[in-house]
Amino acid sequence: MVRVKNRYLVVNFLYPEPPAKSKTQLPDVIQIHSPTPDALKQGVIVRMIRDGVEDLFGDYGSGMVSSGLKVNYYSPSTSTAIIRCPRDHYEMVWAALTHITHLPKPLDTPVVIRVVRVSGTIKKAEEEVIRQSQHIIKRARAWDGTGELPMLQSVEKAADKERQRESEVLARIDNGNESEDVSE
Repeated sequence: MVRVKNRYLVVNFLYPEPPAKSKTQLPDVIQIHSPTPDALKQGVIVRMIRDGVEDLFGDYGSGMVSSGLKVNYYSPSTSTAIIRCPRDHYEMVWAALTHITHLPKPLDTPVVIRVVRVSGTIKKAEEEVIRQSQHIIKRARAWDGTGELPMLQSVEKAADKERQRESEVLARIDNGNESEDVSE
């Protein structure tokens, strides 16, 4: 039996131009690593890659890459993705990602797609995503500009709300189990 071998590409979506409605001065690290629009989904990313490979390498490239192409992880808040592709043709996917300069038509946002790491296992790719996220947060906290960082504060508030919601759900579950035990 033949085992299909894959490569995992850790990809960052970078936005070189500041959003038009941004009034506050943000540090470059936060501006470039800004969140991706919600309209960009995993299927759209796969379609962009397939179209890019077809533009660069024709039908041959499209056929070689399309069978094993998948977005394993995608986070619009960190603008990071892990893309699985065939091991023998990962260079084609990498070239297509580098060639993309704009998101598809409804968004039509300038973008730079940077391949940060190529890995043989998804575990190492996930570790790289975590390491990168921690590094970006450290750089954002170290920024000594005037004013506060609205993006960092909103992320911290969202994480606190999620933790609080989880603890409330666990408390309700525990209270529900105790009332069932008493009624029996």
